[in-house]
Amino acid sequence: MKLPARPRASIGLQLVALLVACLVATHLLVFVAVALLPPPQPPLYRLSEIAGALQGGPLTTRFGRPMQRTVAEAPPPPPSARRHMAVHGEAALSNTIRRERDGARPGLPQGAGVNGPPGPPPQFRVRGPREMVLGDFTAAVRRDDGRWIVVRSSPEPFPTDWQKRIFLLLATGFAVVAPAGFLFARRITAPLKRFSEAAERLGRDPHAPQMALSGPAEIGAAAEAFNGMQGRLKRYIDDRTAMVGAISHDLRTPLARIRFKLEGAPPALKQTVLSDVAQMEQMIQGVLTFIRNESTPRHRERLDLLSLVECVADDAAMVGGDVEICESAPVTVDGDAVALQRLFVNLVDNAVKYGGRARIRVGREGDQAVVEIDDAGKGLSDDDLERVFQPFYRADASRNLDAGGIGLGLPIARSTARAHGGDVELLSRPRGLRARVTLPVV
Repeated sequence: MKLPARPRASIGLQLVALLVACLVATHLLVFVAVALLPPPQPPLYRLSEIAGALQGGPLTTRFGRPMQRTVAEAPPPPPSARRHMAVHGEAALSNTIRRERDGARPGLPQGAGVNGPPGPPPQFRVRGPREMVLGDFTAAVRRDDGRWIVVRSSPEPFPTDWQKRIFLLLATGFAVVAPAGFLFARRITAPLKRFSEAAERLGRDPHAPQMALSGPAEIGAAAEAFNGMQGRLKRYIDDRTAMVGAISHDLRTPLARIRFKLEGAPPALKQTVLSDVAQMEQMIQGVLTFIRNESTPRHRERLDLLSLVECVADDAAMVGGDVEICESAPVTVDGDAVALQRLFVNLVDNAVKYGGRARIRVGREGDQAVVEIDDAGKGLSDDDLERVFQPFYRADASRNLDAGGIGLGLPIARSTARAHGGDVELLSRPRGLRARVTLPVV
C-alpha cells in the first residue's frame, strides 16, 4: 500500500521548530517578568519602630520584616556600597533622632548613630509617626558600658517575593510549553510506535495487511521500504509453497503408473514396492496437507489457551491416553484455533505414544504464554533435539517423535507456533522429554 504522496517535513526540521517555539515562549515570559511587571515593594519601617527597638522595645513592625537586635563591642562598619534606599533611610533616621547633651535620661546609651561614629549622650525624639525608612537599614547606639546596641532589618527569607514571582512565571511557562511539547513529541513518535506494531504483526502473521503511515519523511520512507519487503517476502513464500505443492502433486502420476505396472510383478517384489509406494504417497499427502493449511489464511481471534489445551487433553484421555493437566492458569492469546489445536494434538500424541504419558502445564512468563508437555520416555540425544524439526527427519525407531511416522509432525508444529510469533523447542529431562511451546499474550 502506497503512502499518500504529500510533502512531509523531516524529523530534524520538526525538532528545530519545537526548540525554536520553546525558546520564543521562554524569552517572551522573561520579557513580561522583567519589563512589564512592577518591581517588588521594599520593606517599610517607621522611624518610631526603629527608635523603640534601639531603646529595648519590640522588634516587630507593621509593614516591614521583623528587626534584629544584637549587642556588639564595636559599632558596625559602614557599608562600602549602599543602596539609595538605605542612605535615604539613614538620613531620615538622623533627622528624627535628636541628640541633646542636657537632660539625658538615666539608663540611656551614651551615644547614637546610624552606621557612624558615637556621639554625645542622646535623647530620642520622633518628629512624626508617619516618617518611614524604605529598604534595609542598620542603626546603632552606645550603652553606658561602652558596648553597642545594633538594630538592623532581618534578611529577606528564601524565596523572596521577587523570586516567588519569577518561579511562578517559570511554572506558568512550563505549563504552557509542556503540553505543546508533549503533543509535538507524540506526533513525532506515534508513527514509530505504529511502525513497531506493524513489524510485530508481520512476525505473528505473514499474511497481515501492509501498513500506511503518515508523518515525517524518514518514517514515510521506512514504511515504504517495509511494505516493499513484506510484499517480496509474501511472494517468495507463496512461490515456494506453490512450487513444492506442484511437485508433490505431480509425483502422484508416476506413483500411479508404478502401481499399475506392478500388477504383473511377482508377489514378493510387488509387496515390497507397493509398501514403498504407499509410504511415498503418505509423505506426499502430508506435504499437500501442510501446504494447503499454510497457504490458506485463517481467522485469528482471542483464545483462552488453557481451555484449548484442556479440550486436547480430554480427547487424548478419551481414547485411553495417560494425559493430565496440572499447575495451570488461564492465559489469553491471539491465534488460529484450528492450527493451535493441531499443534498441541501432535505434541500430546507424541508424548503418549513414545513417552508413555503426558503431563501438561499452562501458564504465563512475562509477556509469553508457556505450555510445557512432559513425558516419561527415553528422551533424545542432544543432536536430535533440533534435528527432529527438520522435514522428513526421523529419529531411531525406538523414539520416533512424529505420530504419522513421516517426519512432518514437529516441523508443522514449529511452523504453526512461529507463524503466531512464538516457538516450539524440546528439552531433555532426567526422565523423559519436555516439549515447550511459547506464544505471545494479548
